[in-house]
Amino acid sequence: MGVKIGDLITRRVELRLKDLSGRKLALDAFNAMYQFLAKIRQPDGTPLMTSRGEVTSVHSGIFYRTANLLKEGIIPVYVFDGEAPEFKAETVEERVRSREEAEVKWKEALRRGDLEEARKYAQAALMITDETVEDAKTILRLMGVPVVQAPSEGEAQAAYMAAKGDVWAAASQDYDSLLFGAPRLVRNVTITGKRKLPGKSVYVDVHPELIELRDVLEGNGITREQLIMIGILVGTDYNPGGVRGIGPKRALELVKRFPDPRVLFSKIDWRFDVNPMDIFEFFLNPPTTDDYQTDLRRPDREALLKFMVEEHEFSEDRVRKVLDEVEEAYKMLAGGGLEAWF
Repeated sequence: MGVKIGDLITRRVELRLKDLSGRKLALDAFNAMYQFLAKIRQPDGTPLMTSRGEVTSVHSGIFYRTANLLKEGIIPVYVFDGEAPEFKAETVEERVRSREEAEVKWKEALRRGDLEEARKYAQAALMITDETVEDAKTILRLMGVPVVQAPSEGEAQAAYMAAKGDVWAAASQDYDSLLFGAPRLVRNVTITGKRKLPGKSVYVDVHPELIELRDVLEGNGITREQLIMIGILVGTDYNPGGVRGIGPKRALELVKRFPDPRVLFSKIDWRFDVNPMDIFEFFLNPPTTDDYQTDLRRPDREALLKFMVEEHEFSEDRVRKVLDEVEEAYKMLAGGGLEAWF
C-alpha cells in the first residue's frame, strides 16, 4: 500500500532512463516483483506459466527489465524485505484476505467471459511465494546484479544505503523511503512505458520521476520527523487507513500546530492496537544492516541459460539475445572491456 503523501510532493522532476546512466539505485525488490506479477499477464489476467503451472511473470520481469536497466547504464541493487515488524501483522493478514477475495472474483469473471474484469481482479489475486523470491534472487545473482537482504523493511534498508551514499537513490513506487530518510526517491523505474488507466481503454506514457526529500520538507515547511507524523496520520502499512477524517492537508496543519509527536498523538482519535510512538520510532530508527555490497559481479551465462531456458521454459533465442546485450552493458559499466569480467 505505502504511505499516501502524494499530495504533499511539491516538486517532481521527470526523467528518462538514460538520465540515470551511471547511477546505482536501491530497488525495492518486492515492490518491483508485484508490479511484474500484476503487469506481465495474458489478456484474461492469467500470469505467465510453465507447462507445469509454475508462475513465471516475476522471472520474466526480473530478467528482462533488469537487462534493460543495465543497457541504460544503470546499476540496480535489489533490496529484499526481511522480517516485518510485529505491528504490520494486521496489514499482512488484510492483504491475504483481499487477494483471496480477488481470486474468487477473477474466476467468476472468467466464467462470465468478462476479460476486462478478469484481468482487473487477476492483478490483485496472486501472492509472491517464497520460491518466487528465491528464484528472483538466483536470476539476479547469475546476472551479477547486487542482492541485499534487509533485516526488516526493504525500503528502510534502501533509504539507509542512499543516505550513506552507497547508492544514488532509493527506487520504489511508494513514498515510504522518504519517511525512512532517503535523500532521493526515483519512481517508475521498473514500469516505464505505457500504462493503462484503471477501468478505461486509455494508455498514458509513464516516465521515471525524481523526488528529493529536501524539496518535500522545505516545500511544506516541515522536518523529517513531522513528515513521519503526517504519514502516520494519513495511514501507513502499520496503521492502514490512517486516522479517521484526516487527509494530507489536515495532517500538515496538525503537525505544524503540534510539532511534538507525543502531544500530537494525544490530540487525535487513535483507534489502532499499535502505539503511534512505536510506528514513529520505527520510521526514525528502523533495523538496517551494513552487510551488503553494491558492485556488479561476473555474470554466469551458462548457468543463467540453464535456469531460464531448461528449468523455466523461456525462449532460448530471446534469452541468448538479451544475454548478448547484457554482456555489452557490462563492457560499458566495467569501463575496461569484457576482460574485466571474464
